[in-house]
Amino acid sequence: MEKILFQAAGEEPVEFYVLEQTTVAGVNYILVTDEEEGDGEALILKDISGKDEEEAVYDIVSEDKELNAIAEIFENLLDDVQFTKP
Repeated sequence: MEKILFQAAGEEPVEFYVLEQTTVAGVNYILVTDEEEGDGEALILKDISGKDEEEAVYDIVSEDKELNAIAEIFENLLDDVQFTKP
Protein backbone atom coordinates (compact mmCIF):
# COMPACT_ATOMS: atom_id res chain seq x y z
CA MET A 1 0.00 0.00 0.00
CA GLU A 2 1.38 3.41 -0.95
CA LYS A 3 2.35 5.72 1.91
CA ILE A 4 2.47 9.49 1.92
CA LEU A 5 3.97 11.92 4.37
CA PHE A 6 1.54 14.62 5.47
CA GLN A 7 2.87 17.65 7.30
CA ALA A 8 0.65 20.41 8.61
CA ALA A 9 2.28 23.81 9.02
CA GLY A 10 4.37 23.87 12.17
CA GLU A 11 3.70 20.23 13.09
CA GLU A 12 5.59 16.96 12.89
CA PRO A 13 5.04 14.91 9.71
CA VAL A 14 2.59 11.98 9.88
CA GLU A 15 2.56 8.93 7.60
CA PHE A 16 -0.71 7.90 6.00
CA TYR A 17 -1.60 4.92 3.84
CA VAL A 18 -3.42 5.73 0.61
CA LEU A 19 -6.51 3.54 0.20
CA GLU A 20 -7.94 5.06 -2.98
CA GLN A 21 -7.91 8.14 -5.16
CA THR A 22 -10.47 9.73 -7.45
CA THR A 23 -11.02 12.86 -9.49
CA VAL A 24 -14.30 14.79 -9.36
CA ALA A 25 -14.89 17.86 -11.52
CA GLY A 26 -11.15 18.11 -12.21
CA VAL A 27 -10.19 17.99 -8.51
CA ASN A 28 -8.10 15.11 -7.16
CA TYR A 29 -9.06 13.49 -3.85
CA ILE A 30 -7.31 10.76 -1.87
CA LEU A 31 -8.64 8.58 0.91
CA VAL A 32 -5.98 7.93 3.55
CA THR A 33 -5.81 6.06 6.83
CA ASP A 34 -3.39 5.84 9.72
CA GLU A 35 -3.54 2.01 9.88
CA GLU A 36 -2.21 -0.31 7.19
CA GLU A 37 -4.79 -2.99 8.06
CA GLY A 38 -8.04 -3.08 10.02
CA ASP A 39 -10.10 -0.20 11.30
CA GLY A 40 -8.35 3.14 11.51
CA GLU A 41 -8.96 6.83 11.33
CA ALA A 42 -9.60 7.92 7.76
CA LEU A 43 -9.32 11.31 6.10
CA ILE A 44 -10.30 12.56 2.70
CA LEU A 45 -7.70 14.94 1.34
CA LYS A 46 -8.22 17.38 -1.52
CA ASP A 47 -5.36 18.35 -3.84
CA ILE A 48 -5.08 22.14 -3.72
CA SER A 49 -1.72 22.32 -5.52
CA GLY A 50 -1.11 25.02 -8.01
CA LYS A 51 0.05 24.05 -11.47
CA ASP A 52 3.56 25.37 -10.80
CA GLU A 53 4.16 23.47 -7.54
CA GLU A 54 6.61 20.57 -7.54
CA GLU A 55 4.98 18.70 -4.65
CA ALA A 56 1.30 18.04 -4.14
CA VAL A 57 -0.42 20.13 -1.50
CA TYR A 58 -3.44 18.57 0.20
CA ASP A 59 -6.06 19.97 2.52
CA ILE A 60 -8.42 17.93 4.70
CA VAL A 61 -11.96 18.01 3.33
CA SER A 62 -14.07 19.36 6.17
CA GLU A 63 -17.08 21.05 4.54
CA ASP A 64 -20.00 18.69 5.20
CA LYS A 65 -21.61 18.74 1.76
CA GLU A 66 -18.33 18.07 -0.07
CA LEU A 67 -17.22 15.50 2.53
CA ASN A 68 -20.47 13.52 2.28
CA ALA A 69 -20.42 13.53 -1.53
CA ILE A 70 -16.80 12.39 -1.81
CA ALA A 71 -17.21 9.83 1.00
CA GLU A 72 -20.10 8.27 -0.91
CA ILE A 73 -17.92 8.00 -4.02
CA PHE A 74 -15.16 6.27 -2.04
CA GLU A 75 -17.68 3.90 -0.44
CA ASN A 76 -18.85 2.91 -3.93
CA LEU A 77 -15.27 2.44 -5.17
CA LEU A 78 -14.28 0.30 -2.17
CA ASP A 79 -16.82 -2.37 -1.29
CA ASP A 80 -15.35 -3.01 2.16
CA VAL A 81 -15.21 0.63 3.33
CA GLN A 82 -17.91 2.30 5.35
CA PHE A 83 -17.54 5.71 6.99
CA THR A 84 -18.81 6.67 10.41
CA LYS A 85 -18.55 10.13 11.91
CA PRO A 86 -16.91 10.41 15.33
